Amino acid sequence: MAKDTPPRWDRRMQQRLSRGEAAALGELYDRFASLVHSTAYRVLDDEEAADRVTREVFGYVWENPDAYEPRRDGSMRSWIAKLSRRQAVHRLRQAETRAQLERGGGGAEDAEEVERKVRRAAVSARADFIVRSMPTPLRLALESAYLQRRDYRQTAAELGVTEDEARRRLRLGLQLLATANTGPLDGRAL
Repeated sequence: MAKDTPPRWDRRMQQRLSRGEAAALGELYDRFASLVHSTAYRVLDDEEAADRVTREVFGYVWENPDAYEPRRDGSMRSWIAKLSRRQAVHRLRQAETRAQLERGGGGAEDAEEVERKVRRAAVSARADFIVRSMPTPLRLALESAYLQRRDYRQTAAELGVTEDEARRRLRLGLQLLATANTGPLDGRAL
């Protein structure tokens, strides 16, 4: 299969959505709703707002299945995660701006604070997506080292791998995670 050809499931799903198959939307929802909701919740820290973003993202996908371009967007999972982050960031920016206006703010310093908060939330959501999407051996190594505060030797012993392999997994996992801060901050609505 050519590098720029999306996985077969993604192509078929897009075709089914384009034909208006409601079952396809249900299948897509079952597969990705938790990803969308958790991404939105991570950005907004509000269950109700995350529910709203989830509905908006799936509504957009249903109405615009041809907006997915595999060469540009990668996998459908990545595209949906990007839509989720974008919509959640948009909602956060709106909510923060509205709150500042209600408090009588709205100056340049307030706008900068909104952008800092939006940036932190977007990077955090992207980092969560990267960790959840990375291969299990890398994720387990990172969890051992950073969540359980183990060094690479203890991580190797826990995972049953050599110390060199544990260091390799940690290094690669950290390299993937470092990309969380390099993605574009896109606050446009869907």
